[in-house]
Amino acid sequence: MNKHSKSDSYAKAGVDITAGYRSVELMKEHISRTMTPGVFSDVGGFGGLFKPDLTGMKEPVLVSGTDGVGTKLKLAFIAGKHDTVGIDCVAMCVNDIICCGAQPLFFLDYIACGKNVPERIAQIVKGVCEGCIQSGSALIGGETAEMPGFYPEDEYDLAGYATGIVDREKIIDNKRMKAGDVIIALPSSGVHSNGFSLVRKIFDVENADLTGPEPELDGKSLLETLLTPTKIYVKPVLELLKSVDVRGISHITGGGFYENIPRSIPEGLRAEIDRESIRILPIFKLIASRGGIPERDMFNTFNMGVGMSIVVPKGTEDKAQEILKNNGEDAYIIGRIAESDNDERIIIR
Repeated sequence: MNKHSKSDSYAKAGVDITAGYRSVELMKEHISRTMTPGVFSDVGGFGGLFKPDLTGMKEPVLVSGTDGVGTKLKLAFIAGKHDTVGIDCVAMCVNDIICCGAQPLFFLDYIACGKNVPERIAQIVKGVCEGCIQSGSALIGGETAEMPGFYPEDEYDLAGYATGIVDREKIIDNKRMKAGDVIIALPSSGVHSNGFSLVRKIFDVENADLTGPEPELDGKSLLETLLTPTKIYVKPVLELLKSVDVRGISHITGGGFYENIPRSIPEGLRAEIDRESIRILPIFKLIASRGGIPERDMFNTFNMGVGMSIVVPKGTEDKAQEILKNNGEDAYIIGRIAESDNDERIIIR
């Protein structure tokens, strides 16, 4: 901690420099858990250094992704629970870049707050570090910006950035996808980090009591259920890529099935999803019933219990499911790839 840097004038304006130093000290123990062999720098420098291992790669390609947690943070403010939203932040980035087949290397976070409370910042970063550990990436840098008058004192925003690497010949670009390929679902852990503007409106989260047990949620509270962190799929998918010709991956985020699955489907083909095969989680049934949301809108907003879909060649689906299940994913088939004579990339029926 820098004991000699202190500005009384800045403090009177609402920015406490020393609180920033204290935050860094508190988060160091969490960050140290994410260190991987490629890390080339320590916490506190002006840039994070990373030396990738390129052994065996013919033409390395860097893949980047950035995202935030969105208005799910409002639930964290209500609960006073700040140690899981960092997992969401990492998940939203690394789950995107794994869709290209890229292994995440490192992560950076950005926290903007109305008041720097070191203990709270450390809890946020603790979650970020847990997400990094789950994805095999290192937290090599970040920024905490204290912005009084811009954010309320008890609120903050959280965003992140991930970089991964993949050999060019192994990039998943859907060029090999063809009719007859099988679509496999990886279950979600809940709402993940999308659709919370609608969730907040339906449940009036700023005014309602969300802490009571909900029969539809097996006795869990709405607050606990909605704050469940986004599942990170990196390690199971990387294992799958070692043995199966994966032809397309979709991370089901905002926009649900109708927006995200078509992003991995080439022209001339479409995804045909078997509606009855989808294992819809109780929270989505509750959202639909309480909000009077049509099923089409539900599938166009939420993941509905499917956090990621993977396309594999027909005949390899059993092997793919076995590998995924051996790596902690209760994977199951939800549809097929078929020919399409129009611009429709997905049908749910």
